[in-house]
Amino acid sequence: MELAYYSDYAVRLVNTEEPERGKDSLTSVEAVRELFGRSKDAARRATDADVTRFRGVRGRLRSVFEAADGGDEELAVNLLNSLLLEFPVSPQISGHNHRADDGSPLWHLHLSDHPSNATAGYAAIAAMGLAFHLTEYGVDRLGLCEATPCRNAYLDTSTNRSRRYCSDRCATRANVAAYRARKRLEADRSPSTGRTAENNQDSTAVTER
Repeated sequence: MELAYYSDYAVRLVNTEEPERGKDSLTSVEAVRELFGRSKDAARRATDADVTRFRGVRGRLRSVFEAADGGDEELAVNLLNSLLLEFPVSPQISGHNHRADDGSPLWHLHLSDHPSNATAGYAAIAAMGLAFHLTEYGVDRLGLCEATPCRNAYLDTSTNRSRRYCSDRCATRANVAAYRARKRLEADRSPSTGRTAENNQDSTAVTER
């Protein structure tokens, strides 16, 4: 399994909460287990106590994205390093379920789960995956959706570093909002002068004085 895959663990956890909308889907042990995806064995270790622990890790991961989105590279790296120190990983070379045409194993680097509890295991994998993405592609590849009020986290994998939204849905919504704003501005402009109605009112007030 490629290390890039693990960076999605961080995104999935961060996006269980939408602070601007007051929404939080991380409210049960079942929600925690769903975050593990295909890692069923790791998911089974989750208990009710992990709900609170996962929320704590989520806040710290969001802080990494916020720092990166705000252009503070050193802060983003420092915050991520603190997670890496607290939740170390155990890398192993693995070839399970991956075979070449001739039947030989396709070796790859695998991050083994931390044995103590579900939160430690998930946090270790998420932090390591995010660290790999950051060092491989740059801090500016970690972003928060610009579509108000979304602010979901995303990883920019575009060729020209142009991603601004977490999904096509948010991109469409933002483009529609921008289009409507332009239309409102055009409607407010005076046909004779090209100035906005508000500016024309100000000019009239000055003349009357």
